[in-house]
Amino acid sequence: MPDDIMKQFDLRGRVAVITGAGGALCGNMAEALALVGVHVAVLDIHLEKARAREEAIGKAGGAAKAFGCDVLDETQLRQCYREICSLWGQPDFLINGAGGNDPRGTTTREFLEIDELDREDLKGFFDLDFEGFQYVFNLNFLGTFLPTKVMSRGMVERGSGAIVNISSMSALTPLTKTAAYSPAKAAVSNFTRWLAVHFSHTGVRVNALAPGFFMTEQLRFLHVNQETGEYTPRAKKVLAHTPAGRYGEPEDLVGTVIYLLSDASRFVTGAVIPIDGGFSSYTI
Repeated sequence: MPDDIMKQFDLRGRVAVITGAGGALCGNMAEALALVGVHVAVLDIHLEKARAREEAIGKAGGAAKAFGCDVLDETQLRQCYREICSLWGQPDFLINGAGGNDPRGTTTREFLEIDELDREDLKGFFDLDFEGFQYVFNLNFLGTFLPTKVMSRGMVERGSGAIVNISSMSALTPLTKTAAYSPAKAAVSNFTRWLAVHFSHTGVRVNALAPGFFMTEQLRFLHVNQETGEYTPRAKKVLAHTPAGRYGEPEDLVGTVIYLLSDASRFVTGAVIPIDGGFSSYTI
């Protein structure tokens, strides 16, 4: 029985495509999957970051290949897909990790006060930049849709595969200030559930992670005072509402990723799993 259980988690020889894998969170996933025997296609819009991740994986004894790829460019995605298939065969797994926020789609204040509508030092809803808002939404949602459209066709034709999208706990309850990011991640969660049903007769499962607060470089501009290095008032509020009492670390995502890709979760599809230290469960 123990051997049978462990076999369910065996991913050796499989092929995974990970977008945004030059970054901290998905880069760590790439390294972890390579260590358990997965061939990893490291996709990132910044080729130098993808190559650095490929090099790190190679030094650790894993198999990886870096690809410079814009997840909003279907032509580039299809070229990557052809190269991956030529190298290792059709992908078994897809992790849609490309995404992020941008100050142009974020307000500087939580609450809009009528008597402050015209203050130039404060940015509210009416001050949001349309192109910035659109960029954040497209990157997170369309940047999940397009890679899935390109990379999952072979899985469907073969009758097996697993897709893991990266949503956010802000998709469950929108965070203040993140005017574009939270709705975009809510769209990712909704799309995950829709596609899980649409693919349910094909043998391809679709799930998502909903990470809480992880101290990535993208988060630092809101949560760390760049002059003093101290947590901002917003960061202190986050920690006060996180029962675990800390920010997440990249390694905190790995176990759930392996579970969702493996046969151990063969009856799990359409799930959006919070990994947030209890943030989404806590109230007063």
